[in-house]
Amino acid sequence: MKPWREITVPHRDVLEGTFQQSEFAADITAVYMGKATHEYQDARSFFERTFITEGMRLLLTQVAQRLAGKGGEPVIQLQTAFGGGKTHTILAVYHLATRKCALSELSGIPALIERAGLMDVAQARVAVLDGNAHAPGQPWKRGKQQIKTLWGELAWQLGGSESFALVKDADASGTSPGKEVLRELLSAAAPCVVLIDELVAYIRQFPEGQTLTGGSYDSNLSFVQALTESVKLVPNAMVLASLPESEVEAGSQRGVAALRALEKTFGRVQALWKPVATEEAFEIVRRRLFEPVRDTKVRDAVCRAFADTYVAEGTRLPAETQEGRYYDRLAQAYPIHPEVFDRLYEDWTTIDGFQRTRGVLKLMAKVIYRLWKDENRDLVIMPGSLPLHDGSTRNELTYYLPGGWDAVIERDIDGDRAETTELENKEPRFGQVGAARRVARTLFLGSAPSSVSGKVSIRGLDRARVILGCLQPGQPSSVYSDALNRLADRLHYLNSSGDKSQDATRFWFDTRANLRREMEDRKRRFDDATEVRGKIATALKHTVGNATFFEGVHVFTPHGDIPDDGALRLVVLPPDKWYSREESRPAFDAVFEWTKNNGAKPRHRWNRLLFLAADHNTLSRVNDAARVALAWGSIVDDVKESRLNIDKLQEKQAEKELESAEGVLPRAARECYRWILCPVQEDPTDAKVTVEALPMNTTGVSVSKEIARVCTENELVIEAWSPIHLRDKLKALYWKGDQLAVKAMNFWEDTLRYLYLPRLKDREVLVQAIRSGASSRDFFGTAYDQREGSFDGFQLGGKGVQFDDTLLLIEPGAAQQYEIQQKGQVKAPLKTNGTDPAGKDLSTGDRRAEEGPPKVLETAGGSATPRSFHGTAEIAAPTAKMRLVQLADEIISVLVSDPTASVKVVVEVSAEFPDGAKDTVKRAVSENARSLGLKSADWE
Repeated sequence: MKPWREITVPHRDVLEGTFQQSEFAADITAVYMGKATHEYQDARSFFERTFITEGMRLLLTQVAQRLAGKGGEPVIQLQTAFGGGKTHTILAVYHLATRKCALSELSGIPALIERAGLMDVAQARVAVLDGNAHAPGQPWKRGKQQIKTLWGELAWQLGGSESFALVKDADASGTSPGKEVLRELLSAAAPCVVLIDELVAYIRQFPEGQTLTGGSYDSNLSFVQALTESVKLVPNAMVLASLPESEVEAGSQRGVAALRALEKTFGRVQALWKPVATEEAFEIVRRRLFEPVRDTKVRDAVCRAFADTYVAEGTRLPAETQEGRYYDRLAQAYPIHPEVFDRLYEDWTTIDGFQRTRGVLKLMAKVIYRLWKDENRDLVIMPGSLPLHDGSTRNELTYYLPGGWDAVIERDIDGDRAETTELENKEPRFGQVGAARRVARTLFLGSAPSSVSGKVSIRGLDRARVILGCLQPGQPSSVYSDALNRLADRLHYLNSSGDKSQDATRFWFDTRANLRREMEDRKRRFDDATEVRGKIATALKHTVGNATFFEGVHVFTPHGDIPDDGALRLVVLPPDKWYSREESRPAFDAVFEWTKNNGAKPRHRWNRLLFLAADHNTLSRVNDAARVALAWGSIVDDVKESRLNIDKLQEKQAEKELESAEGVLPRAARECYRWILCPVQEDPTDAKVTVEALPMNTTGVSVSKEIARVCTENELVIEAWSPIHLRDKLKALYWKGDQLAVKAMNFWEDTLRYLYLPRLKDREVLVQAIRSGASSRDFFGTAYDQREGSFDGFQLGGKGVQFDDTLLLIEPGAAQQYEIQQKGQVKAPLKTNGTDPAGKDLSTGDRRAEEGPPKVLETAGGSATPRSFHGTAEIAAPTAKMRLVQLADEIISVLVSDPTASVKVVVEVSAEFPDGAKDTVKRAVSENARSLGLKSADWE
C-alpha cells in the first residue's frame, strides 16, 4: 500500500507554508473591495475549493428562490459556534449573486439550482455591511460623498448617490430611516442581497446614552429592525446576517447586551440555519487543503485495509470501527483519519476561540506542511502522526491551551529530549514504529482540551481509542498497548484513572506533574543498606519464607543467628552477596563464611545449610521495585497524616500505585533470587570445598515447589533413600578392616556435618532406609549392643528395627558369619566404628588418623566401653569468660547430647590477695555469690 503522499497532493499554498496568510484574506470586506487572494476573489476558484454542505445548499437554494421572486426566506441569520462556516457561507452567497461568469462554471451550483426547480439565478446587487470596516464615530468617504452611518453605507452600495439621497438626512442626523424609506431603497435596487457581518462588533462601540456621528445604540438597533421588516415587503430582496453564538465572542457586557438585542430583533423573522456536520467537515478540509485524489482505487484499497484491520482487532478498538460505515468515513476523510476530525470537532471546539472550520484548516495546513517536508510515510494522517516536535504545529495547538503545555510536550511527548524518544531508542520494538511518540501524541490530542475549564465531561482516552489513533495495517496492536503501559509508568505528566492494565482505564496529560515525579524524587532518598534491604527482605519472606521444604528459612540473617542443629535450613543471602555466571565470588565467599561460622564460634553441622542468592543482572530491578514501593508508601502515609496535600483523584492514584508497586516487588524479588547454592566436597580425603550453583525457574509453580524440585532433582536434598545406597556409603567409608559395625546414630550425625555425605531431608529418611534394608539379608545386620564379642538383639533379615542411640549396622558378610557362629555357639571378635568416616575434621582440615577412622566403640577383643568422663582445666582469669563458653559449647553440650548420660559440672574459683582484699571487692563478691547460689563462698 502507498502512503498518503503518493496518492494525493496538498494545494500549493499548503506545500509552501503560506496557507495562514491566505486564510486571513477570507474576509467579506476584502472580497468586496477586490483585495482578497485569487482563491477567494474569483467565483470559479472559490467554488472549486468549496464543498457545499447541507446547510449551505439549503441557504443557497433560499437565495436563488428569493432573487428569482419565487419564495425563499427574506431574512436569514447565521448563528453557529465560532468557526462554524458563517464567513464562508456569506462568501458563497456573494459570489453566486455577483458572478461574472456563467452559472455552469461554478462547481456544484448547477445541480443545486436544478434541484431547486429553477433555470437560472439572477445576478443581483450586493451590499456588504461589515461591522469591523468602519468606526461609528468616524465618517468615511465614498467618492466625494461623506458617509456616517450603516444605512448611509447600505444606500451607497446599492445605488450610489441616487440611493444615498433617500437616506441623506437620516445619515446626517444619525437617526434610523423609516421602514418605508428602506423598502423604497431595496425595491429600487432589487434583486439585491444585504450581507451583514460582525454587526455586534459595531453596535457595542456606542456609549450608553450618547450619540456619535454614526448614530446611537438605539438608532442602530432601530435600523436593523426596520431593515428586517422592510425586506419582507420586497419579493426579490433578502438580508443575510451572521451573529456570534457565544457571549465570549460578543466581548464586553456591552457586546453581550447588543447580541441579545439583535437576537431578539432577528428572532422574529429569521430562518433556520444548519451548521456544518462533522462528516461534511471532512470534505471541506480535504477540498481546501488537497488536490483531487489521483488514484481512487489505491485510496479505496488503503481504506479497506484499515477497515479490515479494525474488524480483526475486534474489542481492542472502539465499537464504531466494527461497523461497515466506518469504511465510508475513512474514504470521506482521506488522507486524514476520521479520529483526527472527531477529536478536533468533539474536544477542541469546546475551547473558546478555536474555530470549527478555520481553526481546523489552519492546524491541519501546518501539520500537512511539516509532514510533507519530513517525507512522512504513514498510510493516512493519524493522531499519532501529528508532528508536535515542530514549533509551528505545537504553537498552533498550545495557543488555545493554558500555559505550561510546552514543557509537557518537550518533556513527555515529542522531541529529541522527550521521554518517549528515549524509550524508543532503548526499545527497538517501539522504535521501529515510533510507538511511544505515536501513543503520546494521540493522548495529547484527545486529552489536552480537558485542561481548559473542565469543559470535556469525561476526561482522557481509553486504551481502545489510543490504539485507534496509532494502529496501521500490518502492525500488531500489542506494541502500542505495551508502549502505553510503559509510558504510564514513566511519564511525569501522564495521568490515569484506576488500574492501567484495565481496558476501562482512561489516560490523559495535564500540566500539573503527576505523583510520579514526586515518587521519583522520593525513591532516591532511601538507604540501600537499611530501608531498601529491609523492604526486599519483607517481600522475600512472603515468597520464599513459606518454603515448607525446609525446617527453617532465614532471610538476610547473620550466621550467628542461624542455629547449628540438625534442621535443614535455607539461607537467603543479602543483596550484596549476589551471583552471576561471570562473577561468583561475592556469593561463594558468603557461602563459605556462613557454612564455617556460627557467630564467634565455628559451625559443626555444615551439611544442613543451602543458600539462595540474587542474580546480579536483575538485582537493579528488584532494588528499583523496592524503592518505588517505599516511595509510594511514604506518599500515601504523608497524605493520611496531612503532610502532603493532593486532590482526591491523585490520592486514589497514589493508593492504586502503592497497591501495584507492592504487587510488583514480590515478582521482581522472585525473578532476582533464582540461584540455589550448595557447598560440595567431592572426596573425603580432600579438604577442598566448592559451591554448586543451580538456577530456578522463576515462572509457573510456587517458589516453594520450585525450590523443592531443584533440590530433589539435583540430589541436593534426599527425600527418599534406598538401603543399597546406605550400604554402599557404609562399605566405602565405615566398614574398614576389622571395624565392621557402626552406630546408626553416629552415621546420622556425620551426615549433618560432612559435605561428602548425602544431605538427607530429615532423620526419618535414614530411618526408612534402615528399616527397608534391615528386612533383607543383602544390606546389613542390626543389633542394639555388643558385649564381649556378642550382639544383643542381633538380626539379619528381620523386622521391627527400632532406631535409637544403641542401634548398630553390621557389615552383611560379618553379620552372616556371626549368624553362623551363633548357631554353632562360636564367638569371634568384631570391631565397630562410629566416627568421622574419613578420619578428618573439616573445621581444621587435620587428619585424625593415618590408618583410618578413630575408634570410639570397642568390640570383642578390645577394652570395655568407657562409662565415665572426668576433665579438669585451669583457666586464666582474664580469658575466663571466653574459655568457659568454649567449655560449655564444645565439652558439656556434647556430653549432655546423650540422653542417658548424667553430667555434673563443678566450678572451683580460688583467689589469693597478698596485700589483703579490699572491702569493696569482698562485699561485691559475697553479694554476687549469694545471688548466684554458690555452694560455698568463704573468705580466709
